[in-house]
Amino acid sequence: MSRIEALFAKKSPVLIGFTVAGDPGIEASFRVAKTMIDARVDLLEIAIPYSDPVADGPVIERAHVRALRAGATPETAFALVREVREYAPALPVVLFTYYNIIHRRGGDRFFAEAAAAGADGVLVVDLPVEESDEVAPFAARYGIDRIALVAPTTSPDRQRAILYGASGFVYIISIEGVTGERDRLSPGIARLVGAVREKTALPLAVGFGISRPEHVRTVVAAGADGVIVGSALVRTIEEHLGDEAGMHAALRTVIARLRRGFAPDPEPDILRRERVEG
Repeated sequence: MSRIEALFAKKSPVLIGFTVAGDPGIEASFRVAKTMIDARVDLLEIAIPYSDPVADGPVIERAHVRALRAGATPETAFALVREVREYAPALPVVLFTYYNIIHRRGGDRFFAEAAAAGADGVLVVDLPVEESDEVAPFAARYGIDRIALVAPTTSPDRQRAILYGASGFVYIISIEGVTGERDRLSPGIARLVGAVREKTALPLAVGFGISRPEHVRTVVAAGADGVIVGSALVRTIEEHLGDEAGMHAALRTVIARLRRGFAPDPEPDILRRERVEG
């Protein structure tokens, strides 16, 4: 059983945290990861810094820029995975990347290095299902889960095609557009989670736009097995550049607040309205 399988078999829902390797600095990025782990992130998604992160909104784009300016490379990401693996042997780690990085490196080499570093899964955000053979054989060869992406605009037939070769878990995109915090999540999340659930036995994790406990609560109520948070954590890093102690304290606070979303709402909306209006 892989670390990802073991995690979802042991607990649900899980909190998945995102960070960019090399942000806010190459050495500092491990300290960020360590704080996130200590604050009880259940799975860590590590992005390989890239110059054209088209799926990412401005907050995460700036994190890629900071990492690249600090000198981060794919080797930086692999080194960070190794450090995380040594610090937290049972913690699942997923590499988030764009296909050009794999193509430039060569599929066999990339997945061999990812496996040797201790990565459990790889999410290639811009690789369409029609071209999945570019990575599928290498992922299988080295025992790396291939994380699938399903968007609100993905048709049922395309969902089936995407899910056919997926493993680990399914990343459900909650909204149309790029990553970034939102005031409200789509009211169609439960419908989308239910539609994907009918087509796969894999765990389902929802990301994009999640930044508040009430967002977490909404996603869990929709039936998801995991909640993915990226921009809210990356923005916390950005807001504390030059104050590393404050950065780590703020990260712990944000993660603790998000985890409160896993508990039932102590005051349902109808009671809250009655209290405010009455």
